[in-house]
Amino acid sequence: MQYMFPICDWIDRISRLFGQIASYLVLIACLVSAGNAGSRYLFSASSNAWLEIQWYMFSAIFLLGASHTLKMNEHVRVDLIFGMVSDRARLWIDVFGTLFFLLPATIMLTAMTWPFFVESFTRGELSSNAGGLIRWPVKLLLPLGFFLLTLQGLAELARRVAALAGYIEFKVHYERPLQ
Repeated sequence: MQYMFPICDWIDRISRLFGQIASYLVLIACLVSAGNAGSRYLFSASSNAWLEIQWYMFSAIFLLGASHTLKMNEHVRVDLIFGMVSDRARLWIDVFGTLFFLLPATIMLTAMTWPFFVESFTRGELSSNAGGLIRWPVKLLLPLGFFLLTLQGLAELARRVAALAGYIEFKVHYERPLQ
C-alpha cells in the first residue's frame, strides 16, 4: 500500500499545477473581459475572438480546476447525511461515491470527448463566427479536464481506502454550508 502514496503525491502536484493555471486564468479572463468592454464602448471596436477567448478561458477554469477542487475536498456535496455522520462513515460515503459515480462518469467522459477533440484537430476546425478562433484547443480541454479529474479521483480513493484499512490517518475535513 505504501508504494501508492508517492503516486498520489505526484497526482496532487499535477492537480495543484492545473489549479494554479485555472486561478491565473480567472484574473486574465477578467482583464480580457474588461478590455473588450472598454474597447467596445470607448472605441466602438471589438472582435468575436475576444468573446471566444473569454469562453475558452471559462472552460479552462472549470475543467482544469476541477481536479484541484476535488483534492482540496471543496467540491459540491449533497449534504443530507454527510454533515451528520462520523469521519469513518464519511470515508465510506466517499469510497462509494468515487467508485460508483465519479470514476465511471469521468472515465466515460474522457473516452467520449477524446474523439470529439481529435476530429476537430484533424479537420482544423475554426469558429463559424467572423474573426473567431480555432476550436481544437478548447475541445482538448474536455478530455484533459476529465482525465485529470479521474487521476485525482483515483488518488483520493487510494487515500480513503488506506485510511479505512488503518494505514494512514485521514481526517475528512468538511465545512457545513451556511444556512
